[in-house]
Amino acid sequence: MAEQRGLTGFRRENGAVGIRNHTVVLPVDDLSNAAAEAVAAVVPGVLALPHAYGRLQFGADLDLTFDTLIGTGANPNVGSVVVIGIESNWTARVVDGIAKTGKRVEGVSIEGHGDLATIRTAARIAQRFLQEDSEAARVPVDRSEILLSIKCGESDTTSGLGSCPTTAEAVDRWVDAGGTVLFGETSELTGGEHLIAERCVNDTVRARFQRIYDDYIAMIERTGANLLGSQPTQGNIAGGLSTIEEKAMGNIAKTGVKPVVGALGPAEAPADGPGLYFMDTSSAAAECITLMAAAGAALHLFPTGQGNVIGNPIEPVVKLSANPSTVRTMSEHIDYDCAGLLRRDMTLTESGDGLMASIDRTINGRLTCAESLGHREFVLTRLYQSA
Repeated sequence: MAEQRGLTGFRRENGAVGIRNHTVVLPVDDLSNAAAEAVAAVVPGVLALPHAYGRLQFGADLDLTFDTLIGTGANPNVGSVVVIGIESNWTARVVDGIAKTGKRVEGVSIEGHGDLATIRTAARIAQRFLQEDSEAARVPVDRSEILLSIKCGESDTTSGLGSCPTTAEAVDRWVDAGGTVLFGETSELTGGEHLIAERCVNDTVRARFQRIYDDYIAMIERTGANLLGSQPTQGNIAGGLSTIEEKAMGNIAKTGVKPVVGALGPAEAPADGPGLYFMDTSSAAAECITLMAAAGAALHLFPTGQGNVIGNPIEPVVKLSANPSTVRTMSEHIDYDCAGLLRRDMTLTESGDGLMASIDRTINGRLTCAESLGHREFVLTRLYQSA
């Protein structure tokens, strides 16, 4: 097994460990995007996170938006946050939620001031935060202190045979070392959901997982759709997967063999100790990773077959592929080439060693392909229509 090199990260006020140190400008709603992006233009080096929602939402849908925004600001890869909202009450709600972590956060609202005054005020705060964040020092950390998340995308036959089992090597090692891992993609467990249920650590976790899965499928079926025997993406079909059940087997393969110790709602942080957790998420890559980052995940593993370009502004995404064509034609997107596993040039253990080495380099500051290419897909999950 690969030895762990000396790892460094940013230990936050609440003890959480991050591997990046972003100064974020976070709009509460779509109306505040322009001001947030203007602040980022005035203060180069800060990161604006525009998104499409935040107005006339209600109930659980509104709560999930708040949970995602607060969780994003609270992520250990974030050093400080400037929150901008159209009005003061919702702005304060996000600020107060982030402030519970102990990190620097201030809010500015637009109503009664207008964009120009808001931008001026927020830019001064952002510039000060950026300077203060620049002095943050990396300290020695352990892999087990870094919350890991996983998701696959643009899967093909090589995914279940190569990149997903390689990911499982990292997942099992992470858990064995006392770390925590999140997986999700609720609908794409279809046909294999019983395999996850069987791995749940007790009846309580099993019942919650089953309820989450059943509710998600019932929501899909209320539209008249049925995933059983189907294949929802053209990329999967082109890659040789004929049914959702086949895709589920590859999806589950990347989760390893460890017990599932918890079943979480979207953007919910794990709170029952280390181990492998299921999170209720969409199978859409940007939505899924955004939710996991909001739960505190600092590093993401993304096995792909046909090739996916996904990134995230807060959580670095390490992409790996066992498809030699993808590795050749989309090399700028693939952080780890495990095609040698299918050529029998290396064993699964050796492939896992190579992935762990790539992970360690990322932890220590090497940019992922997605980061170097500017992929910052930040997409909120919606549960239903606005009022």
